[in-house]
Amino acid sequence: MRDRLVVGRRELASLRSEKTIVLALVIQLFIAAFSSFLVVGLVSLYSPSASQGDYVVNVGVAGNASDDLAPVVASDRRNAVVYPSESTALAAFTNADVDALLLATQYPDGHVRVSAYAPEGSFRTTLVVVQLKDVLSEYERHLRDELSSRLTREPLSLPPESSGSTYYGFTYTILLPLLMFLPAFISGSVVADTLSEELERGTFELLRVTPLSVPEIVDGKSLAMIALAPAQAALWLAFLGLNGIRVDHPLPILVLATALAAVLVGGGAALALRLGERRETQLVYSFAAIGVFALASLLPESPQNAVAKLAVGSATGLTYQTIAGFVVAAVACFALARRVAGGVD
Repeated sequence: MRDRLVVGRRELASLRSEKTIVLALVIQLFIAAFSSFLVVGLVSLYSPSASQGDYVVNVGVAGNASDDLAPVVASDRRNAVVYPSESTALAAFTNADVDALLLATQYPDGHVRVSAYAPEGSFRTTLVVVQLKDVLSEYERHLRDELSSRLTREPLSLPPESSGSTYYGFTYTILLPLLMFLPAFISGSVVADTLSEELERGTFELLRVTPLSVPEIVDGKSLAMIALAPAQAALWLAFLGLNGIRVDHPLPILVLATALAAVLVGGGAALALRLGERRETQLVYSFAAIGVFALASLLPESPQNAVAKLAVGSATGLTYQTIAGFVVAAVACFALARRVAGGVD
């Protein structure tokens, strides 16, 4: 065991000369250390409504149904400006007196047609469009409630309104799984890269001169990379805590991260020993790692969902079954790598 530890320490020490690996670690450190700031910025990219803050949109309203639409427009983030005619409203929008314009026309049969106008493309336009979509959704609900007594058949139901926090969802379903699983990807890639490079250059033969067998050499390299993944994940959890992001059940999360690292490291080592060429090994490993996550997402509970549930304290029996399944897969992959290494010997 001591010989394996020597190989492992040598492997970890050699990472300092790998600029790509060091850069990846620095990027992860930056994400974890400044997670609260990054969440705000990243959320604004895919959900602009979550980052509008105190920005208020002035919406012009005109048309013969404006009296019905204006109360729906008025809210904490919107000001409704009613105009007596559509021409006056269009002139105000052209002169940038309002940020957006809604022209509501009610026809004799009761149908209401709403035309929306927004400024040309900019970040402000994105915020305006989001608010206009909210207005139209709220107005549709308002009309459904108002006209429900006239219905002769049940229309299609609207999707339920969501009251969840966008920041909360992004943090626990995207940011946290990313920080927990990225170290596993890196560990597997390092093992696949270093083993295949040593085999390709012939430097692996220098290790075989020592009393260590090939399986013991692979053990030392693999165990070092497997241990590195949960160490990184634990550090990222600590930084998330410093940023005010609470994570429940950190120990099961680290067990899952370790198991996934063992799966990828074992698979990467087996590929490197079998293929022997660095470029080919890295290509196959990349596709295999993507395939592992694609298949895992089809499970009754994916690793990402398991981490999210554990972090928010809503884990179920299926969550722990998922962890147990990955532990079994980790043992199998590590055994596979040792078997392939034995064949090399």
